[in-house]
Amino acid sequence: MHRRLILVSVLFALCLAGATVFRASAAEGSRELCALARQSGTPQVPGLNIVYLSPLGDPAEAGHWRHIILHQMEGPAGAAKGGALAQAKNPTRRGTTLWVETDGIVYWSVPETAIPTHGDGANRNDNKYIDNKSTFRQVVKTNSLGIEFAGNYPDVRKPATAAQLDALSKLLPFLQQRYRIPPEHIYAHNWIDYKDARYCEGCELANAARQLNYRPAEACP
Repeated sequence: MHRRLILVSVLFALCLAGATVFRASAAEGSRELCALARQSGTPQVPGLNIVYLSPLGDPAEAGHWRHIILHQMEGPAGAAKGGALAQAKNPTRRGTTLWVETDGIVYWSVPETAIPTHGDGANRNDNKYIDNKSTFRQVVKTNSLGIEFAGNYPDVRKPATAAQLDALSKLLPFLQQRYRIPPEHIYAHNWIDYKDARYCEGCELANAARQLNYRPAEACP
């Protein structure tokens, strides 16, 4: 009995130590992400390749971003890079701020204060995918950061690549922390606008994004 009590005590102590290490690691990761999200220039998120066609400035100057809209374009591999380069030349054209290539490379196309034309005005109010009371005519280009994923050509129902999903999982916490965007403010394009009947644009990506459930810290350490 005495030996059993000693064994239980040792196991309990190990569990506590492990939990302490895990909490310390999580806290350190949170501090690093907070510091990274405040940076200007060309910050690189660990495990993610971001090509900045326009460097970042002060995130406080881009406080108009309240939502994230995930798009999928009908284009082959390479279309994201091409779209980003075209967007950089004309920031307010129809397009998005960020573009994700099939290999997972992210292109930041325009200054974070610029407002590209994307979305159709949040015209969906049928509650088909989500409750649209909070999005109808409210989640629009002036307050929503757009991310475009390329590669669903010639089959628009083709899902995002594994590299794109991995990039999404690393990119979103950075964006959410930088602009204080909660996961419930991430949307598929098709959730807020009437789109192509052939497929649900951005729905798989938005579901994966919300499942990450990253909650930005209100105040960084």
